[in-house]
Amino acid sequence: MKSLDTLIFKKKKYSDLLEEIYKNQSNTKSQIMSLIGELKPLMQDIGDATLLVPLIKDYLDMGIKNDDQLVKLAGIIQRLVQNDSKSTGDGGFGISDEEKAQLLDEIEKLANNEE
Repeated sequence: MKSLDTLIFKKKKYSDLLEEIYKNQSNTKSQIMSLIGELKPLMQDIGDATLLVPLIKDYLDMGIKNDDQLVKLAGIIQRLVQNDSKSTGDGGFGISDEEKAQLLDEIEKLANNEE
C-alpha cells in the first residue's frame, strides 16, 4: 500500500499517524481503567463521588478530543492522498478549498495541543 508510506509532513508518514491513533486509543483505555481502579477505594460516600467523577470526565474528554482530531486529520489526509493520485494536474491535490482550509485548521489544532 503505497499511500500508507506517503509523507504528510516532515518525516511523518500516513502510516505513522494511523499507528499513533491506535496507540493513543490503547494507552487512553488502559490509563482510564487504571485511574478508575485507583480512585474506587477513595470513594467512601456520594460526596466523594461528586468530587472525583468530574475529574474522570475531564480526563476522558481531553483524551477523546485529542484522538478525534487525529482521526479527522487522518481522514482528510486519506482523501488528499487518494485525490492526489487522481489529480487533474492543477496543483491543488484534487481537494476543494474548503477541504484545504479544514486540513490546515486540524493541523493547527494538533500543533496547539502538543504545546
